[in-house]
Amino acid sequence: MPDSTTQATHLPADHPALPREKVGILIANLGTPDGYDYWSMRRYLGEFLSDKRVIDYPSWKWQPLLQLVILSKRPFTSGAAYKSIWNEEAGESPLMTITKAQTAKLRAAMAARYGDAVMVDFCMRYGNPSTRSKVHELAEAGCTRILFFPLYPQYAGATTATANDAFYKALADLNRQPNARTVPAYFDRPDYIDALAGSVERAYAGLENRPDLLIASYHGMPQRYLTEGDPYHCQCQKTSRLLRERLGWAPGELVTTFQSRFGPEEWLKPYTVEEVARLAEAGKKRIAVIAPAFAADCIETLEEIREEIRESFLHAGGEEFTYIPCLNDDDAHIAALASAIDDNLAGWIAPKPG
Repeated sequence: MPDSTTQATHLPADHPALPREKVGILIANLGTPDGYDYWSMRRYLGEFLSDKRVIDYPSWKWQPLLQLVILSKRPFTSGAAYKSIWNEEAGESPLMTITKAQTAKLRAAMAARYGDAVMVDFCMRYGNPSTRSKVHELAEAGCTRILFFPLYPQYAGATTATANDAFYKALADLNRQPNARTVPAYFDRPDYIDALAGSVERAYAGLENRPDLLIASYHGMPQRYLTEGDPYHCQCQKTSRLLRERLGWAPGELVTTFQSRFGPEEWLKPYTVEEVARLAEAGKKRIAVIAPAFAADCIETLEEIREEIRESFLHAGGEEFTYIPCLNDDDAHIAALASAIDDNLAGWIAPKPG
């Protein structure tokens, strides 16, 4: 990579000062409201549910319903859910706390590999810090190359693609655009599967009774997205298979389900909340649940799985429910993410000697 401190010697004396050229690494997560009060929730939900990648109904049909009905009521219920998991000490959601921890560890890992030639930061697709603000900060700091990493193991139009959309839109605002790359889905990387398996093995080792089944619960999507060509469902199924094989289990020991259904359409099945009740009624009294589609614990795991889905299982006759946390800032997870970053930096920058 050229060193702009050397280039600066060839510039006229009155030329504006230039920062040293660097590579920016920007990780991205879904997002979080700034608070669980009504207006914070309304702003966040309004941005999220207005995304055409998330809700693709025609605007003339969807926006009146969203603005007049959904955003009048849902901020109260969603706010209550966020309040139940909020990190009051830090004044932020758990997703924000965990993403900061992930960023700090990745920053240290990248500094050990590349020294001060890289900058690592994070952004959110919805809410703050916005993708646009962070892309512009990296560019202003001298990042002439930016590697954008959506933290979604499996690709989906409503997650990976919309995160990339926001990244490209942010670049479009810049007079001097950095070179750009995006990290692809990493659902089948062996180091990611190893990290998932390690979390299952540690959780099981701490239980008095082995669960009858492991439920791999993924975020859902409308069934028609699959028929329209979105690879998400297939990648979820492959993640489950690779995890089961890595654990050395028989096919019947792991079940794949989908959660977080929204609206009247048919979504990917089986629905987690219904399937755990069916399993309890069928005599499966002990289950564990893992959420391989989430890189960090969030409202869908800490509130939906640990409360709503757990209650569904116990109410139907289940006896022992174990939630296995997301990989979060676990060292094996950070190592897998760092390895994916290294692979995608190839040709841009080389590790420092030694």
